[in-house]
Amino acid sequence: MAARFKDLALEAADHQSLADWWCSALGYVRREPPAGYTEQPREWPVPIYDPEGSGPLIWLNPVSEPSEGSRMHLDVFGDTEELLALGARLVRRRDKEIGWDILEDPEGNKFCVFDPKPRVVRR
Repeated sequence: MAARFKDLALEAADHQSLADWWCSALGYVRREPPAGYTEQPREWPVPIYDPEGSGPLIWLNPVSEPSEGSRMHLDVFGDTEELLALGARLVRRRDKEIGWDILEDPEGNKFCVFDPKPRVVRR
């Protein structure tokens, strides 16, 4: 194996606000600041994580240059209407060609929304 997944990183002009948006959308929280800091400096990247431990660590990295588009996106299980209410923008609804909705976050990063996985009841 040449590599394995570590974290996911998204670049953002306003990484602080986008971190808050993704925390609201995914139920994530900000990671505590490193030892020796009472709070993380605002110019540092913001790591967010799933408090239930099932999702990947996501870094929101500050950039000053405008985005020309992204080659990376998130695939999420979720409710499209709730995400739209949080400020996402609909790019494309699922149809006969695709089985998911395509949205953009407030900074224009595309992500795909899949129906939530059905819960498996084990006996």
